[in-house]
Order: sequence, then C-alpha cells, then structure tokens
Amino acid sequence: MADPKGFLKTRERELPPRRPVSLRLMDWKEVYEQQESGELRRQAGRCMQCGIPFCHQGCPLGNLIPEWNDLMHRGEGRLAIERLHATNNFPEFTGTLCPAPCESSCVLGINQPAVTIKQVEVSIVDQAFERGWVQPHPPQRLTGKTVAVVGSGPAGLAAAQQLTRAGHTVAVYERDDRIGGLLRYGIPEFKMEKSRLDQRLNQMIAEGTRFRAGVEIGKDIAWDELRRRYDAVVVATGALVPRDLPIPGRDLDGIHYAMEYLVQANKAVAGDDVPGQITAEDRHVVVIGGGDTGADCVGTAHRQGAASVTNLAIGRQPPATRSDSQPWPMSPTVFEVSTSHEEGGHREFLASTVEFVDDGNGRVQSLRVAETEYLDGRRVPRAGTERLIPADLVLLAMGFTGPEQDDLAGQLGVPFDQRGNLSRDDRFQTSEPGVFVAGDAGRGQSLIVWAIAEGRSVAAEVDAYLEGRTELPAPVRPTDRAIAI
Repeated sequence: MADPKGFLKTRERELPPRRPVSLRLMDWKEVYEQQESGELRRQAGRCMQCGIPFCHQGCPLGNLIPEWNDLMHRGEGRLAIERLHATNNFPEFTGTLCPAPCESSCVLGINQPAVTIKQVEVSIVDQAFERGWVQPHPPQRLTGKTVAVVGSGPAGLAAAQQLTRAGHTVAVYERDDRIGGLLRYGIPEFKMEKSRLDQRLNQMIAEGTRFRAGVEIGKDIAWDELRRRYDAVVVATGALVPRDLPIPGRDLDGIHYAMEYLVQANKAVAGDDVPGQITAEDRHVVVIGGGDTGADCVGTAHRQGAASVTNLAIGRQPPATRSDSQPWPMSPTVFEVSTSHEEGGHREFLASTVEFVDDGNGRVQSLRVAETEYLDGRRVPRAGTERLIPADLVLLAMGFTGPEQDDLAGQLGVPFDQRGNLSRDDRFQTSEPGVFVAGDAGRGQSLIVWAIAEGRSVAAEVDAYLEGRTELPAPVRPTDRAIAI
C-alpha cells in the first residue's frame, strides 16, 4: 500500500476537466481532457487496499482494482497495465463507456466519494498505448482448430482475442462495413473516439485474428454452412431488436429508432456519404427514452444543430443520492447529468407519449404527452394531463427486446428462451453442439463490462470443447445476473 493515509489526505473526488460546451459542440472529439498526472496519482492513492475489496465483486470481470490503483499511485504504469490486462482485454472501452459498478461498491463510498476507478483505468491504458507498452501476444503454437465468431462488438472481440491467443485460428464476421459492432456505429465519437477501437484491432490483427467485414451470416453465408466450415461457432450478435412504441401515428414520417439515427451519424462523422441521412439540423427533436442511448441521441442532435432537443423518460426522476432501499455496496439508481444533457435541451420525467400528431402531410408535427401515473405496478397516462410538444424528428431510444431470430432459428435450429434470447446451458453452449452464445444475444441488453466478461468466459468454454481442457479464465457464468455481495 503506497500511501496508508491517502484516503484521509485526499478526501475529494477529482475528475478530469470537460472541454467547454461551446467548444465541444463544434466537433466530435471526446468530451474529457487528459487529467494531470499528479492529480491522477493522488486519486489512485485514495484506494484503501481493503482486506475485502468489494470493488472486485462489483465488477463482472473481477478487475484487480486495488493492485493497479497502488501501482498507478507509485508511478509503475507498466506493471499497472499488466495487472489491468490480466482480467480485461479492453480497458480503454470500459474506461470510457462502462457505468462503473465497481465505484458503487467501493468501500470508501460508505462515507466519502468513491475512488475514481474508471478514470484511473482509462489513464493506465492510455499511457500504455502512448508509450508502446501494449504489444501483440501471438500464440506460441497453433492447435489446428478453427472458430468463427459472429459479431464484432465487445463480447465477440473479447472471445476472439482469447481464442486466438490460445492458438486457435479465429475469423470474426461482421455484417457492417467496418469492424466494431455498436462500438463502431452505436457509440458517438464524443463518447469514445474510434481511434481507441482501431488501435486495439491493430493489435488483434498482429496476433492473428482474421476479420471479415461486410459479411452477413444468414444471408451471405448460411448459419448451417458456417457451422460445417468451422470446428466451433460463437454467436455474439448482440440484442439489436429495438423496443417499439405502437401508439396512434406511429407510421408517420420523421419517427425513427435511435440506432438507425446513430449509425448514420457515426458513418457521416467517419467521412462516409450517407444518402438520405436522418439529421437533426434545424429540427425540433424529441428523444423518447431516458437511458444512455437516449443521451447519445441528445448529444448527437446538439452537434448536428437541432432547433430544440427534448428528452422524455416515462418513469420518475431518480433520487440525487443513494436511497435506503439500495444500501452500499449495491449499485444504486441515482440521478445523473450526462455530458450530453449538460450541453443543453430539456429533460422531462413522468412523461408518457400517447400519440404522434400528423402535420396533414403524413409527417410527425408534435407529440401528445401525458403525465405518468402508477396503477397496480403499471405506468399509464394520467387522464386530463395531456399536452402537445413540437416535434418534427422523433427518436425512439427505449432499449432493445433481444437478438434477431429469423435466420438463427430457421437455419441453425437454435431455440430461444422466454425472454427472447438465445437459449444456452451453463457452459454458454446451445443445443447445437459446438455453437456457443456470448454477450447480449444470450443475456439481453446489458453493460459493456458484462459483454467482455462473457466473451472471456465463452472463450474458455470453447477452448475446453476443442481441446478437452483450458487454462483461459472464465469470470462469469450464463446464469449470473449480478455479482453476489
């Protein structure tokens, strides 16, 4: 423990400065600036090196947080990245995108602001890339076995990297024109610049992982044909079926799913020509959905020059602090102002949309909204509270209902569970021998840290299936829903 009194001497939680709103709305670069090294080391020194580190339990990956906090405080960045990579293939992804359940479990959080674990994490990996400490780790031997990974999001990439390093020949298939899944096209550049993704893909290519972009399994190659070509298949296609809002006026022009909008925006930022692009420029934008995807739409609309932006959430506004029903070390639901909401717009809670109103030409003109009330556990519009909100672009960001089913069910014969996810056993394997499932396709929409954890775990199961044994780590099981405290 580098500084036994660090948490006493530095009691304040210090985060890196955000670029001024007026400046960052003019580009798509990340919001946060680099944190000063002395400040970062002080924050890492606040870690108490607990005898029972509950942050381990809060993280599905089981990250060795006290160890790399200590190393970062001592200035041992090279050792810190080694300890970080021991449990996490992509700390640059989790360090920028994860909501950090580890911080909710931090013991210091009982009576002080938690350690800035997430910021220390991303700073360690940023320093490692800058100084050339992140190098390829190709396998020492090849097994002669082949694995197809379908989907190049965090679960698929984690599985592919682990299996490649174990000596298998791995091909990652992605139907989009670039590798990365939602990391590439679902996450705006201002939350994570794509250079972070590209530098990691370069490492994986050097290790031997093969990438096949622009190939849709089920269309370009049948699922059953893929199974015949490879010794094992990992399905990591995500949960991409969006939740709809089937109310009057739903068929009007100007109403789109959030991912349709975000994917086009990301392609345009990447320099692609996007014919007929959905844009918020000079439009009154309403985003329905109060989660991260909704916030991403808000920030994107600001940068596109929207006339106004309104974000509606059907539920209550969360409390500003941890409630008694969610005591430490549980992950609490608290009110947060994202960087996107900080940039402007109007945010409403207890708002139920009851109708999309036609402008007379088949295009949405406004939303009829009512106050939400709770009846017998259901959220319903309160009678007599209806009002109109101007809207000529509506974005539905209400989450996802599960993976796409048609081709998988028809061609591969893999069953789905009651929640609409691919059914699998306690070893991530489906009823089809040699076909495994990882990430949101098997557990439903979840956090990036769960996706990486499942990718690492499914790799261990695939390795054992192919070789009869494995030395790869398996941090989670398919039945895990939350790390037990």
